[in-house]
Amino acid sequence: MAAVTAPRPDRNPKPDRNPKQDRSRATRQRLLEAAVACLAERGWAGSTVAVVAERAGVSRGAAQHHFPTREDLFTAAVEYVAEERSQALRTLRTDTREQAVEALVGLFTGPLFRAALHLWVAASDEAQLRDRVTELEARVGRESHRIAVEVLGADESRPGVRETVQGLLDMARGLGLATLLTDDRARRERVVAQWARLVNEALSDEPGVQALSGGSGSDRA
Repeated sequence: MAAVTAPRPDRNPKPDRNPKQDRSRATRQRLLEAAVACLAERGWAGSTVAVVAERAGVSRGAAQHHFPTREDLFTAAVEYVAEERSQALRTLRTDTREQAVEALVGLFTGPLFRAALHLWVAASDEAQLRDRVTELEARVGRESHRIAVEVLGADESRPGVRETVQGLLDMARGLGLATLLTDDRARRERVVAQWARLVNEALSDEPGVQALSGGSGSDRA
C-alpha cells in the first residue's frame, strides 16, 4: 500500500485581507468623516461633493465612485452620524448623576450633534433625505432615552421620572441648538449644574441613590 503523503504547507499563503478592499474602505470612511465635518462647519449649502472630496484628500472622481450623487453621499452620512452617536451613547460611563447630566449634555453640544442638526435642516427640503433622517433620529432618540435612564439610575415606574429624563434630554437638545449661533460655555455650565441638581433631587427618593450620587462606578448594582 502506498504511503499517504501529507499535503505540504503553502509557503506563500494568501493574505486574509485584500489591500485594494482595505483602501476602498478607508477612502469611504474618510469621505463620510469629511461629509460630517463639512456639514458641521459649512452647513448643507456649503457641503458639495467637491468640497467633501477635497477635505477627504481624494479626487472628485474617487468620491463619485463610492457615492455617485450628493444624495447618496449624505444619505450614507446620515447613517454614519446616527451610528456614531449611538456608539457614543453606548460607551457613556459616569459615576454620579451630576457627571451623567454633564455627559449627556456634552453629546448634544458636540460636533456629531451639530452635523445632525444640519442634516435635519437639509432633510426638511430634501425628500430623499427626509425619510431616512426621520427613521434614524427616532432610533437615536429611543436609544438616548434608554441610556439616560441607565446612567441616571432612574426608575421610570415612579410618577414623573420619565418626564424628568425626557425634560433633561430636551434641555440638552436646546443647548445644542443654541451652540449653532454662540458658544456661551460659561452660561451653559451654570445651566447644566442647575439641571444636575434638579435631576438629582427629582430622583433622590429612589433606592441606591447614595451609590449613584457619590460613590464610584464599582458601587453600582
